[in-house]
Amino acid sequence: MQDIAQQLLAWHTSGRSFAVATVVGVTGSAPRDPGAALAVDADGEAIGSVSGGCVEGAVYELCRAAIESGEPVLERFGYSDEDAFAVGLTCGGILDVFVQPVRPGADPALDAGIALIADGTPVALARVVAGPAGLLGATVAVTADTHHGLLSPAPSVAAPLERSVVAEARAMLDAGRTGRLVLGLDGRPCDEHGQGTVTLFVESYVPAPRMLVFGAIDFAAAVVRIGKFLGYDVTVCDARPVFATERRFPEADRVVVDWPHRYLDTQLDRLDGRTVLCVLTHDAKFDLPLLERALRLPVGYVGAMGSRRTHREREAGLRAAGLTDAEIGRLRSPIGLDLGARTPEETAVSVAAEIVAHRRGGSCLPLSAGTGPIHHDLAKDLATAEESRGTPARRDRKPHAA
Repeated sequence: MQDIAQQLLAWHTSGRSFAVATVVGVTGSAPRDPGAALAVDADGEAIGSVSGGCVEGAVYELCRAAIESGEPVLERFGYSDEDAFAVGLTCGGILDVFVQPVRPGADPALDAGIALIADGTPVALARVVAGPAGLLGATVAVTADTHHGLLSPAPSVAAPLERSVVAEARAMLDAGRTGRLVLGLDGRPCDEHGQGTVTLFVESYVPAPRMLVFGAIDFAAAVVRIGKFLGYDVTVCDARPVFATERRFPEADRVVVDWPHRYLDTQLDRLDGRTVLCVLTHDAKFDLPLLERALRLPVGYVGAMGSRRTHREREAGLRAAGLTDAEIGRLRSPIGLDLGARTPEETAVSVAAEIVAHRRGGSCLPLSAGTGPIHHDLAKDLATAEESRGTPARRDRKPHAA
């Protein structure tokens, strides 16, 4: 919903009713991830997407009906070959879509959540998508230090459940995660939803992930452009003021003149598991102090440009600086996938492809070379890999998001 937040705020500010359809569950191969949203206003204008076209028409009609009735609904869309014109996903997956009507002023928590999202304030929006009828659609908007909304007017139900929802949603917000949360009416976590449970969909809205590009070279300009295309907040940093200029990098969010390692030291409180670092200087006096720090930080991706000879020398320098094999093993170098790239633009595609594959758990093989699902579930892939090695899958293990 973050992608369409500005338009939702415009509708909301003008007092216009609308309905938001959100993907709250995905099984098998499906075109969009949980959190994808389509919204329809009272005049019939539609924005966003939940499936890339497969079920948009049916979801549009559900939104129109929700605006009329004022009632939320959870609908499941799957594949059916009984009728060539049946509504379903041609990819064979299953989507659970929750449709919620919004009437400005009717739900203070939803009003506050939409305003916070549009304002750029980190917030987790927890909505009841399955459970007792009286709770369906109930919303709590949770920030780092406060929350808005009540799950139920009955204190005996609201107090324990709401405390758990706020605590769990705040933890998900801190990690930048979106997903389902199943709790008992007493607030205790449950493995399965069923009688006496409440299923919530928690959407974490956090600032755009950061991409730090070190080295103000021609390749960097192309990486900046593709980084912005992928939705990153992009910074270019170089110690040489003649190269690090806004004129050379007009699409960057900021251009910093500073030694790379020194600038990185000032950003520690703004780095997380989604952060991407692209080191393009291939100059040891810049690279080594920077990588010595970067490879010890909990960031999502660290890649460095250079030849294989440069990489071997870089590894030796990092090992001499005291880094472990595990820390050095986090370095993607030479940076990018082997696409045969030559130009800066082709190289940027190579770098972006590796970042996406690392983030989503892709194999980097042509899709035509495989027979399994084309959409990866990284958590399941990790569990399967651990089981194949005879290691019990850790339930608390979560992949880094670049």
